[in-house]
Amino acid sequence: MKKILLFMMLFSLLFVAAACSSKETTNENDQKIVLPEGIPDFVKTSDFAKIDWERKAVKFGDRGIIGNENKSGVIGADMPSLDQQKWMWHLWGVDDADLTIVGFHKDTQTVDQIISGQWTIHAGGPNNGADAHSPSTVHIPKPGEWAILLYTDGKLFDILVYDIKE
Repeated sequence: MKKILLFMMLFSLLFVAAACSSKETTNENDQKIVLPEGIPDFVKTSDFAKIDWERKAVKFGDRGIIGNENKSGVIGADMPSLDQQKWMWHLWGVDDADLTIVGFHKDTQTVDQIISGQWTIHAGGPNNGADAHSPSTVHIPKPGEWAILLYTDGKLFDILVYDIKE
């Protein structure tokens, strides 16, 4: 009897551990958020609950940067991005970092790799008043509201919210 009880407890612990390490979760509307294969392990489904859809990226400075002033921003985000488009990422408070960029579409609750061919690029060197920058080629798969989650060296750094029309 003790062996059966011990076996059931062990099985329950394994089940709970497996459930906690899943790469999918459900949002407040019971929609499932699934992380795609190959996404870096430090990206967690719980990060998407931190999105404030009311905090839209704004244009600031004299260079046409659109983002969260003195934190992060992009030159090129106001250009059509449903086809490949060049974006220049700018970061403040970071001198040199691996920048991981994750796109999240509000309506479909899908997670997408928006940087062509990779999740992570290197950001370094000052430019346009920012402490670090990096160029990239971006492809936004569909129009709508997008949250762009930025991770520096594996930690959530900022979230940019854009309305991509074309």
